[in-house]
Amino acid sequence: MKDFKWLYEHALQYKGEALESLLPTCMSPSLLAQVNDKIVFSTLTRRVFRAGLKHSLVDSKWPAFEKAFFGFDPYKVALMSDDQLENLMQNDQIIRHWGKIKATRVNAMMLTETTEKHGSCARWIAEWPEDNIIGLWAALKQQGAQMGGNSGACFLRMLGKDTFVLTDDVVAALKAQGIVDKKPTGKKDLQKVQDAFNLWCSESGRPLCHISRLLSFTVGW
Repeated sequence: MKDFKWLYEHALQYKGEALESLLPTCMSPSLLAQVNDKIVFSTLTRRVFRAGLKHSLVDSKWPAFEKAFFGFDPYKVALMSDDQLENLMQNDQIIRHWGKIKATRVNAMMLTETTEKHGSCARWIAEWPEDNIIGLWAALKQQGAQMGGNSGACFLRMLGKDTFVLTDDVVAALKAQGIVDKKPTGKKDLQKVQDAFNLWCSESGRPLCHISRLLSFTVGW
């Protein structure tokens, strides 16, 4: 496993002076904790519907989604009946994917329960320690719906929470570094990845999202 200095210099070799401008940003925990839960819910749902589809297609329909799901008020969506959900399958202004439409109510219930326990879902996410970000992925997958694979991490990245994302390039880089020998899915391999990221964070003072992107540049240039 190479140190952070090697990763940065290797990425810089291929991206040049533009490197820093190509790195993603994340919000501070204090700012993230202030995000309205309607925005959290809208962002989560947008990620669910984006999965497997062209993002611009989903985004172009988002005003209709906002209307169909009560402005993404999680308390209202959590109370939607089966008939209300089924009626959305006749709404040609949104993407009529039954599994994802049903998942929206499940995720609304997750958010309302989390808010009742922690004061707000945004606060729960903001206070989750980044050195165990895989634990937050697992919680989202377990408590929510359609949040497997990279969906949990991608949602967090969209929201502004610091996280790495296991894209194909990042996985290829982790394999090249000898950290894993296949795409990490089990708890043991994911912990190995988390440990490696924690070490690079400690060496560099950089957030997870920077290291994730730098890793991708070492193989995906």
